[in-house]
Amino acid sequence: MERELLLECQRNNRNAQRQVYEKMAGKIYSVCKRYLKNDEDIEEVLADTFYKIFTKMSQLQNPDIFESWAKKIAVNECLQKLRSQKALHISLEDSHVFSSESATESISFEKDILSLLNFLPEGCRAIFNLFAIEGYPHKEIATMLSISEGTSKSQLNFARKRLQELLVNQNI
Repeated sequence: MERELLLECQRNNRNAQRQVYEKMAGKIYSVCKRYLKNDEDIEEVLADTFYKIFTKMSQLQNPDIFESWAKKIAVNECLQKLRSQKALHISLEDSHVFSSESATESISFEKDILSLLNFLPEGCRAIFNLFAIEGYPHKEIATMLSISEGTSKSQLNFARKRLQELLVNQNI
């Protein structure tokens, strides 16, 4: 992202904000899609994320890290949305809802592996995303989600096993 464009955003230049939005909306949408299933929730979190980006832009010390900073805001907004829906309850009991048969019927071979994340319980999916995709360590995940490190590790392990089962069932 160009420094001058970001500086203009800090000055509340609406044209600059529109340009940043147009350049980043797809990336932020993809981040939100990994955490949330409902399109309305994704759109809401996307709007909240950009609102926070533009209102907190003055806190950005280094414009070179803008993209990762913006993605981190999106992740936090997604987690906040999940917490508000109480969907982040982390429990292996939730996994019975997602049978291998229904997953096999629902997923087409052309879809990206990330689409399989939708077949994980919300808590497992959040932990998998934070660890495997976003790169957070278990200690930080535990703090973010108010769980123990052991719970984070066991949920990641469960998510990996479940994804492997889904991959085998899809012959991917």
